[in-house]
Amino acid sequence: MTIAVASGKGGTGKTTIATNLAVIASEKYDRVTLLDCDVEEPNSHIFINGEKVNEEIVNVKIPEVDESLCTECGACSDFCQYNAIVSLKGKPVVFKEMCHSCGGCSLVCQPKAIHEVDHRIGVINFYKSGKISLIEGLLDVGSPLSPPLIGAVKKHENKEELNIIDAPPGTSCPVIEAIRDADYIILVTEPTPFGLNDLILAVEVSRKLNKRFAVAINRVGSGDDRVHKYCKKENIPIILEIPDDRKIAELYSNGKIILGNLPEYKKSFEEVLEKIGMVIQNEQ
Repeated sequence: MTIAVASGKGGTGKTTIATNLAVIASEKYDRVTLLDCDVEEPNSHIFINGEKVNEEIVNVKIPEVDESLCTECGACSDFCQYNAIVSLKGKPVVFKEMCHSCGGCSLVCQPKAIHEVDHRIGVINFYKSGKISLIEGLLDVGSPLSPPLIGAVKKHENKEELNIIDAPPGTSCPVIEAIRDADYIILVTEPTPFGLNDLILAVEVSRKLNKRFAVAINRVGSGDDRVHKYCKKENIPIILEIPDDRKIAELYSNGKIILGNLPEYKKSFEEVLEKIGMVIQNEQ
């Protein structure tokens, strides 16, 4: 079973919920895999506080041109829809940051002047903390394409166990890559106008992907009731509500999880897992 924790915008408490779910799940399951796919700024490791046991460099394929074989026909630049390879006075020039690694330019090159080489985009860090395996993607500074790295992180998902994905914020391609295979999505938001606006976008994405989902509202009491009214109107279940509690904010700022310090919230997180498990079981 794979549960993705996503949000239409950053700073809503997505990682707080993902890490606390992983901790409470580790009391029930033999193994839990937490996949931090927020690769531009992963921070689950701060809260899980595990021991780093391994790392893996992630590369993508980009074209390299052998000018001694190139006939300057321009077929490669004509093919590339991302302008990652262009002809300047007949000579092909590669912009590796724009390459989507489709390999098309090498296929259309008749003189076989283009071959593919590895280009590093990031690293995957592996941590271990008790029953929790934390697998974290970290995008290199200057690498603009995060979906290939997110895909590499998700290759370590084990469908025989419980997986929890900490997805990137937003509703664009990185989010789609992170949540598209999930069995259930928790959409985290705040009770504010901005939170509602981004929640609506996230709901649209989840529905287009035909995913089962529910909403978790963080900092309840700090805003208004528009999110609650929207969920009621759209018949969207609210699976978790976390109050606007100063003690939680202090724990977060010190890199500590809720469950290890405020046991009164344990039941709420246990019920989240139970509700999701029942939904998935009833639909199988």
